[in-house]
Amino acid sequence: MSRLAGLLTRSWYAPQATALSVALLPLSWVFGTFATLRRAGYRRGLLQVTRLPVPVVVVGNITVGGAGKTPLVAALVAALRERGFSPGIVSRGYGRRGDDVRRVVAGDDAREAGDEPLILAETGAPVWVGGDRPAAALALLADSPDVNVIVADDGLQHYALARDVEIAVVDGDRGLGNRRLLPAGPLREPPSRLQSVDAVVRLRGARAPADGTAFTMKQVPQPWRNVADAARAFDAALLRDPATVAIAGIAHPERFFATLAAQGFAGRTQPFPDHHAYSRDDVAFPGARAVLMTQKDAVKCRAFADSRMWMLPIRAEVDGALIERVVEKLDGSQVARNARVSRHERAADPRP
Repeated sequence: MSRLAGLLTRSWYAPQATALSVALLPLSWVFGTFATLRRAGYRRGLLQVTRLPVPVVVVGNITVGGAGKTPLVAALVAALRERGFSPGIVSRGYGRRGDDVRRVVAGDDAREAGDEPLILAETGAPVWVGGDRPAAALALLADSPDVNVIVADDGLQHYALARDVEIAVVDGDRGLGNRRLLPAGPLREPPSRLQSVDAVVRLRGARAPADGTAFTMKQVPQPWRNVADAARAFDAALLRDPATVAIAGIAHPERFFATLAAQGFAGRTQPFPDHHAYSRDDVAFPGARAVLMTQKDAVKCRAFADSRMWMLPIRAEVDGALIERVVEKLDGSQVARNARVSRHERAADPRP
């Protein structure tokens, strides 16, 4: 399956049309028809849409694979908190066992919580996961009644949850690939979908389109952190040691490896499938002086981590105008005004 996924990805992002993408076009037409009908069903009220008592910000993309959504969600949550909001986070928790609704706290088993929700739990905001996103959000609000805005990680196509702000993230390096729908291309929805969102965020500062809806985001590496012992200091010489191994189980492992190269990395690299469920044997690497990984990999290796394992946390540096756009939309939301009135009423009520 991993070889097939690799073959498809290379076909999607090839500079010219490949025989594989052309052969898959009929299936992409079927997929596109289904996606169009599904969205129309929600817009016309034929399928149930849940409107929450607080505003919802959805961060997602129209392509398969990572584009920096999770770091953006973490940065957005921090920025909203600084502006007086009390945000909560909902996610599907892709790659975990089951689709049940549950709260995620730092240190949970990634097999039960999902890797990206565990990273988001470190923001301090309440995080709930579930295949049913509205149910997860309602459970979050019941558990944390002070929350006054929900940020949904990777929910652009989850139309069952009504939203007040839509943010689409685009990988500035790979763009939209061959701009074809699955499985002939990487798109979950047509490129025209980007015209209907409130903001397009391009990772790595790619040139914004002329429509003025695009903002930029950079991923800024933070200090290396030992997976087994957070107090342990990192020796930069490990980067230059040929016996060091770097792993990445993310959608675009080359991005992580390029970040390491910029730091002088001289070891060998080992990509894994996105959301890979690591075992001890996967990261044994006899003779390796250090094993370097992303934070997404680290949350799945903590149970068997040793002192050789180091993770590189990433912080999203977000265009300030994006935050202002989101806050402006939230302030203008009727559901936000209703939520504020409700909070004021509760504060004025002397009853316990």
